[in-house]
Amino acid sequence: MQSPPSPHHPTRRTVVRAGACAAAVLTAGASAARAAAADTAAPPVSGPAGPAAPRAAAGAPLPLRADATSQGDILAGFRKDHVCLLLIHFEEVHQGRRWLGALLPELSTTDQVTRFNSDFSAARHLRDGVDPSSMSVLWTGLSLTHAGLGVLAQKDPFPAVRPGTTAEAFREGAAARAEHLGDTGASAPGGWLFGAAGEDVHAVLTLAADDPRTLSEAAERHRRSLERAAAAVVFRQEGATLPGELRGHEHFGFLDAISQPGVSGFDAPDPANAQTVRGKPGTRLVPAGEFLVGHERVGGRPAGLPVWATGGSFHVVRRLAQDVPGWWNQAGECLTELKRSGAAPADATPTWFAARMVGRWPGGAPVATCPAAERVPRPGEDIDGPLDFHDDPQGWTTPLFSHIRKSNPRAGLHPAPGRPALPASEVDSRRIIRRGIPFGPPHRPDSGDEAARGLLFISHQADLVEQFEFIASRWINNPDFPPARHPLPGADPLIGPGSSAAFECPSASGSRATALSFQRHVRTEGTVYAFTPSLPTLRALADGRLDNAIEVHPATVLRPGDVLDAGAVRLCLETTGDLVLQDGDGRTVWKAGTSGTGTGAHFTADGELSVRDASGGSVWSSKTTGHPGARLLVRPSGDVVIIQGDKTLWQAKGEARAR
Repeated sequence: MQSPPSPHHPTRRTVVRAGACAAAVLTAGASAARAAAADTAAPPVSGPAGPAAPRAAAGAPLPLRADATSQGDILAGFRKDHVCLLLIHFEEVHQGRRWLGALLPELSTTDQVTRFNSDFSAARHLRDGVDPSSMSVLWTGLSLTHAGLGVLAQKDPFPAVRPGTTAEAFREGAAARAEHLGDTGASAPGGWLFGAAGEDVHAVLTLAADDPRTLSEAAERHRRSLERAAAAVVFRQEGATLPGELRGHEHFGFLDAISQPGVSGFDAPDPANAQTVRGKPGTRLVPAGEFLVGHERVGGRPAGLPVWATGGSFHVVRRLAQDVPGWWNQAGECLTELKRSGAAPADATPTWFAARMVGRWPGGAPVATCPAAERVPRPGEDIDGPLDFHDDPQGWTTPLFSHIRKSNPRAGLHPAPGRPALPASEVDSRRIIRRGIPFGPPHRPDSGDEAARGLLFISHQADLVEQFEFIASRWINNPDFPPARHPLPGADPLIGPGSSAAFECPSASGSRATALSFQRHVRTEGTVYAFTPSLPTLRALADGRLDNAIEVHPATVLRPGDVLDAGAVRLCLETTGDLVLQDGDGRTVWKAGTSGTGTGAHFTADGELSVRDASGGSVWSSKTTGHPGARLLVRPSGDVVIIQGDKTLWQAKGEARAR
C-alpha cells in the first residue's frame, strides 16, 4: 500500500501558509502589534507601515481593508507559521477588566494586518516566492466566551435568547451541543482537553508570529500578566506550519485552506464578473455580514444581535486529532474493494482514492479538473477557477461523499436526483472563514511514532447555527447529503463521524454503486465557542459596560415572522404584514398599521425604517431619511428608536405613532 506523501518527495510549488480543514453547508430543502508600556507591552516589531488601503478597479473603494475597529484574523488572516492560543479563566472581575484595558493597545486590527500582508506579499513576489526574512511581526487577538462576557460585564450579554438562534448556541457552548456536532463516542466532551465545562474558559488569547522564539516570549509575558490579574491559563495550545514539502499541508498530506470565500468590501471584484474576486474567477464574493456582524447579509437577513456584537465575529476553536496511518490504511482497504468491484483502475494507488475522499490531489488540484493524475498548479494559478460540480450530478468524477462537495457544494447541489442544480449563490450564506493550523510533528512511517498531532481548526462566522453548525450537522456528518439518493452518499470521509458510503461510477444501465465503510480517524479533543469583539466593545467592557440593546443594521430586511427580541419588548413583522412592538407578555404596544399590505420592513443606510408592499412601495415610514449613519435599536428599556449620535430621530414606546 502506498504511504502518504513523505518529506523526501520533491517539494510542492503551491504553498498556503496556514489553514484549516473545511467544515462547511445549505439545507437540502498599528503597523503591527503596537508597543505599549508596562508588563503587557509588545516588543518592537519590524516591517513597514504599509501603503494606503487597496482599491478595486476604477477607483471603487474597499472600505473594510481600512477598518481600524474590527480585529485582525477575521477578514485579514494573521497567516503566520507559529501560533499559540491561551485559554483563560478570570477569577476576579475588576482585575480582569484592568488586564483587558492594558491589553487593548496590543490587539491587531484589520487595517494593520491588511497593510502588512500586502507588503509581505509584494516583497515575497520580488524574491521569487521566498519569504522576506527582514519582515517579522507578532499579531495578537482576543475573543470572549458567553461566560467571559458575563463575568466582565456582570450581566447577561443577551437581553433575551430565543430557541434556535445563534445566541442560544453561544450561551449553551459547544459541549452542550456536542451530539449535534457529531462529537460522540471517542470525540465526546468527556474526553476533551478543554471546553468540556462551559464556564471554565472565559477568553481565548491568540498570538501569531513568524518566529517561534518571539511567540514563546510573548506567551510567557502574557502568562505572567494574567497571573498578576488573578486569571489562570487553563489550557495552552501551540500550532505550527508543517516543515519541508508538507508546508501548507495538514497531517494527512493535503494542501489546506484553499477555498476561502471572498468578502465584499474587502476583496476586489473581478472587472469581468463582479460576483467573483479579481484574479480568482472560482471564488465568489460573499456579503461581509456573513462574517462580520453589522454589515449586509445575504438577502438582507437580520443579525438579531446586541450592539456589543457589531464589528465582531463568532469564533470557533476546535482541536482535532488525526490518526494518519489509520486514515491511509482505510484508503488502501477501500481501494482494494473498488478494484475488486471493477470501480477503480487496476493501476490506481491509495493516493488516487484518497484524492477522491478529499476531492483534491495532495497538491491542491481538484479531482474534477484532472481526474486521471495530479497536476501541479502553475505559480499564481487559481486552481479552483474552473471548479464546478453541476455537470457531475452522480459523483462519477468527484464522489458525492468527498470532503470538498460535503463542505461547499458550489453550483453542484441537486435538491433531488433529476432536479436542476441550485446556483452557487444559494450557498453564500453557509460559508465560513477558516484560520486553522496543524499541531504536532509530521507522522514518520515505520517509526513507532505516537506523538499527538492534528489540526487546530479555527473559523469565523456571523452565525454559529446557520453557518458552522449547519455545515457540520446537515452536510459534513449527514450520510443523506446530498439528499434523496439511494444508496445514501455517506458522511464526509475526512472529518466526518464514520458511515457507510456509496462510490458511484458509470455502467451500461446508468450509475453503479460500490458499498464502502468509512471509520472515524479525526477525533475531537476540545471545542470552544467564543466571540471576537470590536475594539470599541472591548474598551467599553474594560470599563464594565456592555450595551445589549438589539441593533438593526442598515440594509436589513424584516420579513413576516421575523422577531427582534430585547426581552422587555420585541419588534416583529407579523405574518399579516404589520410591523408591531410587543411587550414581554406579547401584548402589542405599538403598530405601524400595515396589516394586509406589508411584505417587508426595511432599514436603509439613509436612516429610514419603512414597511413596503409587494410592489416595493412604502406603506409606512419613520420619515427619517437623510440621516446616513443613523442607528435602529430595540432596547431592553422598553422602546425602539432611531438615533443619530445623542439625538432621537424616531421612537415607538407604548403608543401608536401617526403614519
